[in-house]
Amino acid sequence: MADLIGNIVKDVVEGVLKEILKKSTRKGTTRRRKRQTRSASTGRYVRKTTKRVKAPARKQVSRRRTAAKRSRQRSR
Repeated sequence: MADLIGNIVKDVVEGVLKEILKKSTRKGTTRRRKRQTRSASTGRYVRKTTKRVKAPARKQVSRRRTAAKRSRQRSR
């Protein structure tokens, strides 16, 4: 009888250990979450205000002088 109980306990312990040690089946990468801001007064999570989008950089209008043009300028 003691041997039977010992076998049952042994099987249960082995099953639990296998369950703990087996690899997780989660596939794919985890998403990174942005940190939430909390209200200073209430301590609750608050929606962040959206930032104003900057205008794209302007095209360069004035042309840069080449080395040849600079040397001509110096010789005048």
